[in-house]
Parts: sequence; C-alpha cells; structure tokens
Amino acid sequence: MNLKLPAYCLSLLVLMTPFSGCGKKQIQLQDLPVLNYTAPAEGEQIIVMKIKDYGEVKIRLFPDLLPEACENFTTLADQGYYDELIFHRVIQNFMIQGGDPKGDGTGGESCWGGTFDGGVSSQLIHVPGALAYANSGGMTSTDGSQFYIVTGQQVDTNLLDSLVENNDMYFSSEATEYYTQYGGTPYLDGGYTVFGQVIDGLDIVFQISMTETNANDKPKKAVYIESVRTEPYDNSQIRWYPSDYESLSGVQ
Repeated sequence: MNLKLPAYCLSLLVLMTPFSGCGKKQIQLQDLPVLNYTAPAEGEQIIVMKIKDYGEVKIRLFPDLLPEACENFTTLADQGYYDELIFHRVIQNFMIQGGDPKGDGTGGESCWGGTFDGGVSSQLIHVPGALAYANSGGMTSTDGSQFYIVTGQQVDTNLLDSLVENNDMYFSSEATEYYTQYGGTPYLDGGYTVFGQVIDGLDIVFQISMTETNANDKPKKAVYIESVRTEPYDNSQIRWYPSDYESLSGVQ
C-alpha cells in the first residue's frame, strides 16, 4: 500500500495500495486507558516470531478487544502461513511490514479467505512496537494477512494538535503522553487495526528497520521470518523498549 500523508507525515510509502488521509476514524472520544504497555497474564497465549539472523520477537495480543483480528493472526501463525516469508517493506523511523506470500505487497489473505474487518480500539495506538494489519486506503474492512510493526519517530504536540485540527482526530491525555515520550505514528490511528504489542525484542525490530533497502523500500538483503507461533506466556521479564532506545529511535 502507498500511504498518502500530509507534508508533516513525510509522504512515506507503505503497505499495499494507495491510502489517503491520516486517521480515518475519530475513535478516541473517551479517555479510556491505553493498553499497549500492559503485561499479559501468566499462561496467556502470546506470539513468538523467530527472525533469521536476528532472534525472537515476542508479542502480546488483545483478543478481548479485537477477537477476530487476533483469531486471524493466531490461526495463520499456527498453520505455518508466515513461515519463511520476508519483511518486504521496511522504512526507517516508520515500520517494518511482512505477511505477504508474494513478497511484493500485493498478496495474502485472512484465515477465512479474502479480507475481513479487524476493527479498531481506542485503547490500542500506534506507539513503537504496536502490531497492526496493513490494509487498503485506511479501511479495516480490507485486513488480510499482511501486518506491520511500528518503529515510528519522535512526536511533538504540534503534530498531534495539527491532526486534531485538520483531521478530526482525538488523542486522550494518556495517548498524548505516550506519543510525546516514546514516539510512534499517531496519524495512522483509527484507520488501521492495532491488535498487539511487542513485549520483548523491540531492539530487533529497530535493527531490521535500519537495514539497507532499494527504491521500493524492500531490503536489499532479504530478512526472513523463520516461524510465527503461539505459546503460553511464562511470566518472563518484559522489555517494552530496546536498551539503547534513545539512540535507535532518535527520541531525546
């Protein structure tokens, strides 16, 4: 997708087909808690993504908020759908994208065949480490198998104020705090299904985001997903941010 954003969004290219606008839906109408940085319960099913030459990325899902979005991903994962696929689009300070069997951003489908509507939740936002579905035109009804993990860049209140004023968006006080402290891609809120959050291995995601790419944002050296599986959370230590987060993300 090609993401058409205002000038302050850098007109970055991403995902599967042309999108327009930033934040298609005004979803955060109440100051509900942001849940990205909340830990899973012991025994809860999490995602373990093994990436060749990089290591493991562990991700919490939120089935209570977005059951179909999570069911689709876990079903595809346990079927081996994502095994040996590549991250076909990588943009530094934005995101890494995979989940396309064709490897060019034009393929993939849900576990039910075709597309589905994964929905949105005001309690899950595009902070670093957020897992979301790529879609067409900022329409969650076109969710399939393709996904991205946010790296993002530094966000200031001027950007958030501009999105509120010009794009009819709303950011809770907690969302504002997270974005200004940790960065992200707030202009995608409301148009894309965020359904998970990296709980370990965000440093790996940042490392992949800095790999050399061609003119189509495809890594020159393929980055392979060895496997994606579900497993029970064993109450191991959670590392929301890489140890050298500031140097990786540019956040001061």
